Amino acid sequence: MGGTRLCWESTEQKKVSHDEDVPLKEQRQNPLRQKLPPGAEAAVVLAGELGFLARPLGAFVQLKNPVVLGPLTEVPLPSRFFCLLLGPPMPGRVYHEMGRAVAVLLSDLQFQCSVRRASNLHDLLAAIDAFLQEVTVLPPGRWDPTARIPPPKCLPPRHKRLPSQVWEARGVSRLGRAGAEDSHRRRGPHTPSPELQRTGWLFGGLVQDVRRKAPWYPSDFLDALHPQCLSAVLYIYLATVTNAITFGGLLGDATEGAQGVLESFLGTAVTGAAFCLVAGQPLTILSSTGPVLVFERLLFTFCRDHSLDYLPFRLWVGIWVAAFCLVLVATEASVLVRYFTRFTEEGFCALISLIFIYDALGKMLSLTRAYPIQRPGSPASGCFCQYPGPGENVSQWTRTKPNDRDDILSMDLGLVNASLLPPPECTQKGGYPRGPGCHTVPDIAFFSFLLFLTSFFFATALKYVKNSHFFPSMVRKVFSDFSSVLAILLGCALDAFLDLATPKLLVPTEFKPTLPGRGWLVSPFGANSWWLSIAAALPALLLSILIFMDQQITAVILNRTQYRLQKGAGFHLDLFCVAVLILLTSVLGLPWYVSATVISLAHMDSLRRESRAYAPGEAPSFLGIREQRLTGLMVFILTGISIFLAPVLKFIPMPVLYGIFLYMGVAALSSIQFMKRVQLLLMPAKHQPDLLFLRHVPLSRVHLFTAIQLACLGLLWIIKSTPAAIIFPIMLLGLVGVRKALEWIFSPQELLWLDELMPDEERNILDKGLEPDHSFNGSDREDSELIYQPKAPEINISVN
Repeated sequence: MGGTRLCWESTEQKKVSHDEDVPLKEQRQNPLRQKLPPGAEAAVVLAGELGFLARPLGAFVQLKNPVVLGPLTEVPLPSRFFCLLLGPPMPGRVYHEMGRAVAVLLSDLQFQCSVRRASNLHDLLAAIDAFLQEVTVLPPGRWDPTARIPPPKCLPPRHKRLPSQVWEARGVSRLGRAGAEDSHRRRGPHTPSPELQRTGWLFGGLVQDVRRKAPWYPSDFLDALHPQCLSAVLYIYLATVTNAITFGGLLGDATEGAQGVLESFLGTAVTGAAFCLVAGQPLTILSSTGPVLVFERLLFTFCRDHSLDYLPFRLWVGIWVAAFCLVLVATEASVLVRYFTRFTEEGFCALISLIFIYDALGKMLSLTRAYPIQRPGSPASGCFCQYPGPGENVSQWTRTKPNDRDDILSMDLGLVNASLLPPPECTQKGGYPRGPGCHTVPDIAFFSFLLFLTSFFFATALKYVKNSHFFPSMVRKVFSDFSSVLAILLGCALDAFLDLATPKLLVPTEFKPTLPGRGWLVSPFGANSWWLSIAAALPALLLSILIFMDQQITAVILNRTQYRLQKGAGFHLDLFCVAVLILLTSVLGLPWYVSATVISLAHMDSLRRESRAYAPGEAPSFLGIREQRLTGLMVFILTGISIFLAPVLKFIPMPVLYGIFLYMGVAALSSIQFMKRVQLLLMPAKHQPDLLFLRHVPLSRVHLFTAIQLACLGLLWIIKSTPAAIIFPIMLLGLVGVRKALEWIFSPQELLWLDELMPDEERNILDKGLEPDHSFNGSDREDSELIYQPKAPEINISVN
């Protein structure tokens, strides 16, 4: 009997032990489980009061291997550390506060590493003392102890506090570092990336880019199988179509119809799709840009003034540009982008962003001329009914003195056979409406501005709805990913509801060149002399400088470490693709295309990956960009077939797309540190944020650096807008010279915090040990390098 009972008890004990490892239903359905990173462990802290105890007692237990203890923890996680605090009843929440303090200890990685090596009580106390040496204690009484301290936006690097041997044992990957950041830290902050190191032989950089990108090619399509990519396709497609129509119309005006909207659509589709298929950085969006458009206008003006055939001369310019770019690829000139520091990048990015903002506002203001704002009594609002015979309108002119302003207006115009009937009644009585206001709807201009502002503000608001407290997290994420698409749909619905004749998207419906009488292949000479094919090398040299700067500065911005790209860049391969595509577009008479900075940044922003595993109340961490080729490829395929989608696209109001243009320009402009320093110029010192570089550089020196950048930006804008725009490529290259001259004004330490080091001064600065701790670069938030964060943990310990 006893043996049977003993056997039964043993079986029951095994069953209980087995069930403890199986998570309960409530534990499996706990939403907190989805917020925890893989490999997380739980620590158990139990505190309470017992009436039969005479004095407090505690126990701290460490297991060799963590185990899951059934329903003991809220989430089924393995537990390694256990702390038990018991004692007699006492007033207040003494044991509860002690348990909170122990929980803070166990949440610190350095304390965990120390206590794992502890073998007795003295080792445990030594680990606590080491933690208290760096902790910041907030004493009670000065503030409300019930107030909740929000978690910091970013944490200091763990390898600063961990022992080196522990850091090496754990590995960087265990701490959630991205692969691109790992390689960057292993190289060091100033070591050039492999893409920017010379090989010493012709086309060596191009060959290395191809070898580096080839293994990633299959994943470039598989990684696009995500709903977020659909949002990116729709968003960038509408932006690309709008850009093609806008620059196509401007190009048609600049070349007097030699090129137009159809060439812009065809060139965008062909070059963009080809670039996304074979380029080294497929996230780049090729498009027409403001600087290239300025050069096209100057080139056409030169041909017109000297009676030259424009398209054949432009063909030879394109041939020379392709040749010069191939020489740059062969000589590995792309390694010179190491001299493009933040000063140059921010100046160029600010210029392109301002061009987007200026064009969007300029297009909206031009609507007030196409659809003038009607005011009572103005000549533009006049509409008269003209009759075919003189006898039908005698009653309108029987008065010897005019009674109102309309009579005065009619008499001044000398219209004898006319009346002031509305157009519908005039037509019914056999008259003909005459005047500029007969077919004008006075609400179009104002309503267009309403659509413009609605699309801009809704796209901005929906982008940041993911940080709000409304709706579930999945709904907020969908709103954020599809913010621009939802803003466009809202604008289209509002326009359709009021049914006003706002300007709509115009897409070419016929596949033929804009210039009558020309084919798709450009004649090499036409009416020009043969020697002009050689003379075209001079303007081609300036255009080559412009394309090199435009293409490579955008590539440097897109491939910055803060975006955590894992598949590497392809500076040489991208420039080679651009050279081949320029040759192709020159032969076909299509516009020239380079990387579009603003649209490319918008493309990357729409593909941001953020962690779903984060603590409650903490902002999600930035994981990187969804690197693939399919979104860009689909964007340009849709652009190509847009000619056949004209019946659908014609319902999209242009003011809505101009609002998206403004959104992209503002988003790109606000993403650079330059704008934060411009805000400091207008902000009193007591209201300025605690920016990290302000702790190392005097405010007056920061203002001086910002003023120099503003002066360079203003000079670039003036040159772009004047006939001196022919030297605009050289002025872009001059930004590098200005940055080099700043070494005579600012100290190396100041340039380290406000900008970046140039390659020729890195060795000297590093030897002197002046490099600041940019440990916040590439952290969870892209602006974490700006906001100062304390380097010691802060906890609240209530002392009774």
